[in-house]
Amino acid sequence: MAIQFDQGAVLPAARPWYRHLYVQVLIAILLGIMIGHFWPATGEALKPLGDGFIKLVRMIIAPVIFLTIVTGIAGMRDLRRVGRVALKAFAYFLFFSTLALIIGLIVANVVQPGDGLNIDPATLDPSKIRDYASKAHESTISGFLLETIPDTFLSALTAGHILQALLVSILFGVALALVGDKGEKVLDLLNQLSVVMFRLVAIIMAVAPIGAFGAMAFTIGKYGVGSLANLAALVATFYATSLLFVLVVLGAVARLAGFSIFKLIAYLKAELLLVLGTSSSESALPSLIEKLERAGCPKSIVGLVVPTGYSFNLDGTNIYMTLAALFIAQAVGIDLSLGEQLLLLGVAMLSSKGAAGITGAGFITLAATLSIVPSVPVAGMALILGIDRFMSECRSLTNFIGNAVATVVVTRWEGALDREQFDLALAGKLPSVDRIAPAEIAA
Repeated sequence: MAIQFDQGAVLPAARPWYRHLYVQVLIAILLGIMIGHFWPATGEALKPLGDGFIKLVRMIIAPVIFLTIVTGIAGMRDLRRVGRVALKAFAYFLFFSTLALIIGLIVANVVQPGDGLNIDPATLDPSKIRDYASKAHESTISGFLLETIPDTFLSALTAGHILQALLVSILFGVALALVGDKGEKVLDLLNQLSVVMFRLVAIIMAVAPIGAFGAMAFTIGKYGVGSLANLAALVATFYATSLLFVLVVLGAVARLAGFSIFKLIAYLKAELLLVLGTSSSESALPSLIEKLERAGCPKSIVGLVVPTGYSFNLDGTNIYMTLAALFIAQAVGIDLSLGEQLLLLGVAMLSSKGAAGITGAGFITLAATLSIVPSVPVAGMALILGIDRFMSECRSLTNFIGNAVATVVVTRWEGALDREQFDLALAGKLPSVDRIAPAEIAA
């Protein structure tokens, strides 16, 4: 949604530091780490807090996507522009997701984090990853395409599948645009529902610190910080690679688009801390949509790019896939040829799309990739199962930042970015959402 300010709009008075959401989430994460470390059993018992918050967020994801996309497309009326935006977004996704896979492959060859472990493949326990492998087997390309089509119109908004909600929203938005003036009353109603829905998002986000606290306490309580030690090289390599991808690759893209990646990260700091605490980029999806719209990106573009990017622009997951696959190969003493590595890259490009929208997609897509590439044993995934949770935070953070950058870049390509509002947002000078009356929020 676009935020319009009247001439009397003033910046809000500075709030006490403890009332900022990002401060509350950060404190909650630190408390969760302490509880999980010193009282592991208590930490594990707090898991429902994190699960409950994520369920609350997932409850509103489909309605938010539906209202954002439908009102955006129907309000724009130019269906050729919708197709143009989608084409540009997919071109961006394909290029940078492939680049992320290549970077993971290069780093694994240079650093070789699994070299020297000399693990006998016969000693690996394949039962630990049997569930992931079975889910990966079900994640075929044809199955994925059919899964994007819901059983009914309403089930797309209730099943929790982002791509189904995306498909129905686009079709309904196009239909509403085609009926023209006859659909004005429906469009007005949906615009009013959008105001209510984003107020609901704000209410749910108020309990984000509780969710982050429970999720982090469980993670540390169950797995322990010490579980990182034996595979620290892989974890450190993955975090360093993801950081370089964000700061160097996405930083260069941002500079070419005329903004600073650091300022964008600062603008989204509350959402990033929430993603860190919950290990789920979905937990901040509704808030990301709202913040990008407030920053001057049209809802028609935000509604298309952000939900689609959550399935097709998984930069962090792609880095993880090639890096982890080569780590397993190095750990069991398998020397992959250039041709085998290129095959791995090609399969990863497909499987990373085929398992889109599946819970635990990072580990599942890795299983799908290794099950097709015979050189690397799937059972080798048992080596990284214990630390996968600690890498999921980094995957989610990288995916989240990548989608935020993609949305701004596609908006710039379309010449639709409100530059003045965007600069104010990144400088932290926009009026607070709480100080804006519903009447000031316009489609």
